[in-house]
Amino acid sequence: MAANWFSNAAPVSRRVRAYFAPVNRAAQTPVLFDPSEQGGFSLSAPPAPWIDLGWIQGFARKSASKIAAVATGIPAAPLEQVRESLSAQVSFEFLSWTKLTMALATGSQHMNVLAAATGAGPDATLAAVGAQAATAVTVQSGSTATAIALAATDATKFLPGQIVAVDADYTGQTGFVGAPISGAYLRQALSDVDYIRRVTFNVALVSAITTSGLTLAEPLPGGAPAAGAKVQAVTGFVDREGGSFFQEWSALFAMEGSQGERIFFHYPRLQPMAGAEETTLPLASKSKLERVALDAKFTALPVTDPLDGERVLCYRSFLPAPNALV
Repeated sequence: MAANWFSNAAPVSRRVRAYFAPVNRAAQTPVLFDPSEQGGFSLSAPPAPWIDLGWIQGFARKSASKIAAVATGIPAAPLEQVRESLSAQVSFEFLSWTKLTMALATGSQHMNVLAAATGAGPDATLAAVGAQAATAVTVQSGSTATAIALAATDATKFLPGQIVAVDADYTGQTGFVGAPISGAYLRQALSDVDYIRRVTFNVALVSAITTSGLTLAEPLPGGAPAAGAKVQAVTGFVDREGGSFFQEWSALFAMEGSQGERIFFHYPRLQPMAGAEETTLPLASKSKLERVALDAKFTALPVTDPLDGERVLCYRSFLPAPNALV
């Protein structure tokens, strides 16, 4: 029986899905996507350490690289072409507001609003990023990415449905801070012992409280807490227009065609190229209700491909549908 071969027409895709993974800022090591090993993953369950940020809207990518001709002879005529500069940009809208989507859609530190200390009262010193925080409690050994072990008396200080930040005390260090995902870069020492927990990405929702600690509804993005980590309740998130820190993440955008083919756009290094912006999207033509989406604009930074030493900004992969002619 002959195989059912067919021509591979232009892919038809409805939506684009976004995945991000943290770059190791200190080592300048991005996260790579291997289409041969990872191209068949379930779109709702990406391989670690990729984080699924859901469907996005208005995805547009632009190559701004400049190519010039090398001319020779009289009269001059093009002899060959050279690439004068590398530049690429990506833009889209996040349809959900989370800590990570907010952080990616701004150009500076993204902070956790730590729950205020009990009894601070109206005379407490106010701060735009949150005032004096409640004292952090120590994480016990045996903790995992989804279960935070605490002393029984400490566990009672939290409630199901709270968000918590889990990271180390700040002890005066400079450079990139936050483990294992860098949340800020400090050029001078600070005095805020809670600073790392203010900028950490190791946050999650508490689903249950037990006598032995906290059960989380989702794994901590940074994995199991490191030794010496502490935990604090979070009431929200805040970012700032300005500052000198730039987020940097590896990005993967997936488009799945109607025949099962897939297109991947892999940017090993992306940094935001604009401050925080929002777009309002009407829910219906005559409705006054509007969805507030997060505008995200990025510029791609180069990496050196170990295959041949070339500097590249993006990899575009195409995995044909089964039985499609090539």
